[in-house]
Parts: sequence; C-alpha cells; structure tokens
Amino acid sequence: MFWGHLALVTASLFAGAALYINVAEQPARLNLDDASLLIEWKPAYKKGLIMQASLAVISGLAGLWTWWQSGLALFLVGGLLMLANWPYTALVIMPTNKILMETSPDRAGPESRALIVKWAGLHAVRTALGFAGVLSFLWALQGP
Repeated sequence: MFWGHLALVTASLFAGAALYINVAEQPARLNLDDASLLIEWKPAYKKGLIMQASLAVISGLAGLWTWWQSGLALFLVGGLLMLANWPYTALVIMPTNKILMETSPDRAGPESRALIVKWAGLHAVRTALGFAGVLSFLWALQGP
C-alpha cells in the first residue's frame, strides 16, 4: 500500500500548505500597504504554485494508481479530489491571478487589494479540496 500512503502524505502536505496560506500568510500580508501587498503576493504565488501543483499531481496520481491496484473507491475519490485542484485553479482562480500578475506595483491600490482578498477566498476552496482528499485517503487506508 506504498502508493496509498504516498497519496495520503502528499495530500496532507498540500492541505497543510494551503491552510497555512489562508490562516497565516494571507492575514499577515494584508497588513502591508497596497504596493507592498502586491509585491509580496507575486513571488509567494509563483513559489506556492510550483509546490502545490506538484503535490496535487503526485497525490492525485498515487491515489488513482492505488485505486487501480486495490479497487477501493475511496482512493479514486481522493485522487480525483486532489486532481480537481488543477481545473479549479485554471478555470476559476487563474483569471484573478492573471490580473494580479499583470498589475505593476506602482498601479497597486484598492482594486488590487480587493483582488488579493478575493484570491484568498478562491484559494480556500483548494484548501477544502486538499482536506477532503486527506480524509478520503485516511478512510481508504482503514481498509474495506
């Protein structure tokens, strides 16, 4: 059940990182002025994207592989929940990200701040998907 455990571990890392962003990083950066807020958000987003995208793929594929090998439907559910982060990000979050990435710090203001606040709400769905994946994998690892 190595792949099932890998799915759980990487889903847990994903969910923990996503939660950290929502409960620690985002509230802290909102204390910055508008320009500094945007300046901080851009590289944090780029680095977080690489880490979280990788974890979502590894977890999702490990979950699907474990389902394929074991037939336990909860691994399928967990894998799909983790992989759902990709289309959700591309279709729902990416339009906001694109506007923020194209905004220069000298044009930062209430609009860019509002978009970063909106982004955090959208990101919270990713956090929920991650924790739902973790719970699915935990349940699956309890056996049939």
